[in-house]
Amino acid sequence: MSDKIENIIGYNSIEFVTNQIVEGFITGLHKSPFHGFSVEFAEHRLYNSGESIKNIDWKLFGRTDKFFVKKYEEETNLRCVLVLDHSSSMFFPIQKESSFSNPNKITFAAYASGVIIQMLSRQRDAFGLSLVSEKIDLITDIRSNFGHKKYVFNLLEDLIRQKDKEIKVQTNISPILHQLAEQIHRRSLVIIFTDLLSSQEDEKEIISSLQHLKHCKHEVILFHVNDKNKEIDFDYKNHPYRLIDIETSEEIKLNPQDLREVYQKAILNKIKTIKDSCENIRIDFVDANINEGLDKILLPYIIKRTKMN
Repeated sequence: MSDKIENIIGYNSIEFVTNQIVEGFITGLHKSPFHGFSVEFAEHRLYNSGESIKNIDWKLFGRTDKFFVKKYEEETNLRCVLVLDHSSSMFFPIQKESSFSNPNKITFAAYASGVIIQMLSRQRDAFGLSLVSEKIDLITDIRSNFGHKKYVFNLLEDLIRQKDKEIKVQTNISPILHQLAEQIHRRSLVIIFTDLLSSQEDEKEIISSLQHLKHCKHEVILFHVNDKNKEIDFDYKNHPYRLIDIETSEEIKLNPQDLREVYQKAILNKIKTIKDSCENIRIDFVDANINEGLDKILLPYIIKRTKMN
């Protein structure tokens, strides 16, 4: 997977910039709310005459009777956390082979995350991955080194390899986002991939959790991952179907055409409410229709962000 992501044409010369102030050491891509350096200790070196004495390690001088200077590594430009909803509904549509060119929702989210991570890594930005469903199932450290990138790519590859989850896992994104809002380092970039499908919460709860992220000074991007043909347009043939809820295994027999108008009105109203609220609180809402493909969604969005900054 990592080789495929690294070789996607069109992303190699584009920078992923932030729209608001973020914490971290700044090398020109992002604004900082702080002055001076935010750095991490790397090693010692001998003190050279005439240098500032502020970085001399006096404890080491006491042990060795020699002057050594603490050498530091610059921290990254920003901290980015990619939050992936990997509940059972994200594995729709269920298919024998999900790929970059023919993705289901979880494959789309995994590849999009991989491309973003590749760009952040090139910029020396720190990144982490959180997999969520009814709870936070996994959250990695936020780092920028090669080993960490390989580890995160392996996690994303594991998601793509799963054809269909045998264990049914429901979505409960709102309390998770509330928890992450407090847990993630303040002024981070939080990128969320979810289909917004949940029987346990309504749009008001989702909006409240997004507001919490903004209140904690995070910049937020919400990718609404969806199969527009089936999940929004409700485009099914005019005959009876046996519809099965992927997350609960509940079944219902009906002709989709009988409910298409009512269903569309409800789902479009929910999406519009969340999208409008995101606009009001300055959250980027990205319609990620998997039928369009990654390049037609992610690349134009990143170019737009770059031009705005």
